[in-house]
Amino acid sequence: METLQSPSIDPGQFRKFASELKFVIGRSQAEEVRAWARRNLLPDAHGCGADHDAYTITTLYLDTDGFDVLSRTGSFARGKYRIRRYDSGTAVFLERKMKSHGLVCKRRGRIDLAELPELRRPEADPGWAGYWFHRRILARRLRPVCQISYTRTARMGMTAAGPIRLTLDDALRAVPVNGFAFDSWRHYVPLSGDRIVLELKYRGEVPVLFQSLMADCALVPANSSKYRTAGHALGFGPFRPDRNAGAQGISEGGAPCLTF
Repeated sequence: METLQSPSIDPGQFRKFASELKFVIGRSQAEEVRAWARRNLLPDAHGCGADHDAYTITTLYLDTDGFDVLSRTGSFARGKYRIRRYDSGTAVFLERKMKSHGLVCKRRGRIDLAELPELRRPEADPGWAGYWFHRRILARRLRPVCQISYTRTARMGMTAAGPIRLTLDDALRAVPVNGFAFDSWRHYVPLSGDRIVLELKYRGEVPVLFQSLMADCALVPANSSKYRTAGHALGFGPFRPDRNAGAQGISEGGAPCLTF
């Protein structure tokens, strides 16, 4: 089977620019999109399940003691630092995600789960693979503040402009944390209710294939931030709401749903 890379991450490159469209949709619409994706796109190379396109993502989000990332204070508004793990794997990915004018620039480095305690050190080690990440979070005084988990369906394809990627994120949940470790036992706060986050990633103009999907499924782009949704649900803040976001819904469990 052909293996494709995400538009935002290529082997051998630290940074890659890509465009990104987000949608917050209901479950029936998500099933329609999922069926379309399985007809028109290839499964993710690392996916599991009957269709080889599903896995669980668990991410530690970093912020300052004053939640400057959440409140988008000054230069903190331009990017997020996070630590990501897939399923129960021993590989951990250190990520910096920057977004400007609709373009996403991501840098990612891989370390072993056992190396996470290195990030607790007061000085970064230039000889360590995670040095670039450690040095930056020390300079910006960032620490883990919450863990967000969700299940993802991921499909990929290729166009003349490069790879394209579609993801559906479901069952979002969050828990506050205060250390460089993944927490699997504490009670999570549900975030999404019946809402599912759809993301389309590509390079250049919106691919014809995605234009067709948006038209056929009547998709309307919407602002959505997993971390900001979690911050609101967990009582972090204060922070400024998205200027372009609408009202916040409430799930059956009483937790705020994704802003859309």
